[in-house]
Amino acid sequence: MGKYFGTDGIRGIAGEELNAELAFKIGRAAATVLEREYGKRLNVLIGKDTRISCDMLEAALSAGLCSAGAEVNLLGVLPTPGAAYLTIKAGADMGVVISASHNSFEHNGIKMFGGDGYKLSDALEERIEELIDDPSEIPTLTGGALGRISRISRDHGNGANEYVNHLTTAWLGGKFEGRVLIDCANGAAAVTARRLFRKLDIEFEMNFDEPNGVNINENCGSMHLDYLKQMMKTGRFSLGVAFDGDADRCLIVDELGNTIDGDMMLCIMSREMRNLGLLKGGGFVGTVVSNAGMEVFARENDLKFYRANVGDRNVLEMMRELGCNLGGESSGHIIFSDEASTGDGQLAAINFINILKKSGKTASELVADIPRFPQVMPSFKLTGGVEHRDRIMNHPDLKSEIDKYEKILEGYGRVFIRPSGTEPIIRVLVEAKTEEQATEIANHFLEWMELV
Repeated sequence: MGKYFGTDGIRGIAGEELNAELAFKIGRAAATVLEREYGKRLNVLIGKDTRISCDMLEAALSAGLCSAGAEVNLLGVLPTPGAAYLTIKAGADMGVVISASHNSFEHNGIKMFGGDGYKLSDALEERIEELIDDPSEIPTLTGGALGRISRISRDHGNGANEYVNHLTTAWLGGKFEGRVLIDCANGAAAVTARRLFRKLDIEFEMNFDEPNGVNINENCGSMHLDYLKQMMKTGRFSLGVAFDGDADRCLIVDELGNTIDGDMMLCIMSREMRNLGLLKGGGFVGTVVSNAGMEVFARENDLKFYRANVGDRNVLEMMRELGCNLGGESSGHIIFSDEASTGDGQLAAINFINILKKSGKTASELVADIPRFPQVMPSFKLTGGVEHRDRIMNHPDLKSEIDKYEKILEGYGRVFIRPSGTEPIIRVLVEAKTEEQATEIANHFLEWMELV
């Protein structure tokens, strides 16, 4: 991670760490770096989610881009994968999404894609950071060298409709004999999910699709599944589908009210794609925090399973290195690289329902043979910024503490500790024989960090 860029773009509390001044600097620096890289004037697309601070950051970012000569096209509210798709389709040089994904409304972020729809390289991000801090190398433009701002609908049709039409090509046809409850997290899916599912032969009910700027992810979405779980137990629905704020994640709740996370979805999808001859690279990519049950599932199904560092960007990089076309995270980022350049929650939902429909099973039956190790993942909140994080992560006793407890687990579990790339927290993951044992060990590490 760099000074500004984390695992998923630049994040912060809107108006504080991520204010209009910084957004202007980011736009100006990014346009300068990429114009030098490509040797031409940039055409940039900007999408956003529904949080109240997006308008402020969009205006400041656009001004910064235009001041460095870029032409800016505003997509409006659109899921992150939709912005990435339209960046490629429109032949743009860069795509930007203003979103803090699954975080609450006071947070926001700026994610950047190259013209190929993939997130910018570490090298480009580093050069952008250098110019943010030292803009002396950025030339001052005037007159006709300045860029302009327009809306993509004027030149390329309605972006949301184009993206929805693209997603419908994944539906295999036929009626789904069931009823789906959809949670849009009061986020970007609110502008696309209803249009999308109306085009499919699926009976559905939409929820949390009335964003007001401050209710994004508020007790809803992929981070808050309680409502979906309650509704599944009424017997009215076959499954629930939850997106996050920018709809690049999807989690499923089965008809019994149990969570089907990204790990389980990857297992189901990898087996189906292999059986259809569509799986590339002989396997699929998860992350270092993916449940150990995936390794067992892969062995039992003659599949290869690889672990990347956390972050869909890291997953995608490993997929490209290994020639795989399926990967993702337990949080619900699922990447189908033949169809998308980033995680796409709505695409994942369609593909899961395709498999469920074909199987003739209930959702709980479909995932019943996937092994699961009890796993807990509490978080430790950092109060002293980067120094506090580094003091804990670089503490000489941390490794010995981890080794001690992994010996106690006797090969039936593991301890994994990492700083979040998007929030001021350290995440603790413990897998063990029982949930009680995992919780006890995780609590030990939380108490240990309090004393460091």
